[in-house]
Amino acid sequence: MRYLLMAVLASLIVNFEGEISPIVPLLLDDLGMSLTTYGLIGALAVAVGGVSAAIGGRLADRYGRVLLLVPALLLAAVCNYATVLVHTPAQFLLVRCLLLFVEGAATTTTAGLVRDFSPRLGRATAFGFWTWGPIGANFLAAGIAGLTLTLFTSWRSQIIIMGTIALASCVVVVFFIADLSPQLRARVITSESDMVAPDPGAADPRPARGLMANRVFWVHLVGITLWLVWYWTLNIFGTTLLVQTFGLKESLAAIVMAATWGCNMVALVAAGWLSDRLRTRKPVILIGAVGGVAGMAYFVALVDRGQADLGQLIGIHALLGTAMAVAFGPWMALFSEDMEDLRPDLQATAWGAFGLSVRLMIVAVLIAAPVVAAGGTGWSRWLLIAMICNLFFVPLVSLLGGSRRRRPR
Repeated sequence: MRYLLMAVLASLIVNFEGEISPIVPLLLDDLGMSLTTYGLIGALAVAVGGVSAAIGGRLADRYGRVLLLVPALLLAAVCNYATVLVHTPAQFLLVRCLLLFVEGAATTTTAGLVRDFSPRLGRATAFGFWTWGPIGANFLAAGIAGLTLTLFTSWRSQIIIMGTIALASCVVVVFFIADLSPQLRARVITSESDMVAPDPGAADPRPARGLMANRVFWVHLVGITLWLVWYWTLNIFGTTLLVQTFGLKESLAAIVMAATWGCNMVALVAAGWLSDRLRTRKPVILIGAVGGVAGMAYFVALVDRGQADLGQLIGIHALLGTAMAVAFGPWMALFSEDMEDLRPDLQATAWGAFGLSVRLMIVAVLIAAPVVAAGGTGWSRWLLIAMICNLFFVPLVSLLGGSRRRRPR
């Protein structure tokens, strides 16, 4: 439990250091960037992070998680503070590429650690907590911005606050994190009692063909990548969208987004616990996916109309945050288990492929969303595209592996 907590904290730190969505409007004004330029810079940086995620996953499987994670955490803190020195778009591009390169490898490593320290009977709950990393980063960044931007009007103040919190947390992780032996990482652990079974011997460092040649692997990646288009639209442009569409102040928009991520964090653990309790994944995933599409349709209508009160915006964002969590928490457990059934020794490699796939999608979002939003219909057309991507995910769920998880004798 302690090691699992450290993996969750590490995930939170590395995601928190790169979270700048609440300050994008201020950043654009200060650096004289257009939203399109910001999207292109972000796309290049995320592509660098995707390559790092794929490479980092393979290295973490081969040499261990902690050996890669600890230096990455400390280097990410340095890159975070370096953002304060940025004064031109070119400087911003350089710092973001460095930061996201470190973040890609570190995030993949923490996913592998969560699998290592969570038996299958509690896997969805464990990954629900792990997702507190990226979601908690959104919640903290939005909440801190909502509370402090009225006191410190500069976006640099937020970077300093984030860097200080992250650096202090890094020290805790460095002293209390640990790794499993290669022999244990190569085993499928259903419950904690399996840990007392005889050691099966050294892990077999075979190539990753057992993953790449399997249909379920690709269905997982395609489905979740499409499903995450809406999530990353809110993650990257949520505050900007609310400011531009509904005329909210940056601090109020940050509070609305904080409601999204706060509800998401609670629902992640609740949905994971329910999935573990029922020993099933797909029905819970479908409930979240269908509920999310319904909420998205309502929000698209609000954006198309261009007016909504603060209560409506908080309510629909809370619903969206909850639905996304109900689908994503059990999906992570199912992906981990399906990949474990294929190659238990290549968990970080599988999560690295997931990281690369999702980051390629983020590149597309960063490039396409500002262009589509700049058209005559504003953000409503892009949100409709994102909703359709989520709709495609629903039938793909039936093609995933993972039949009902039976309770062991």
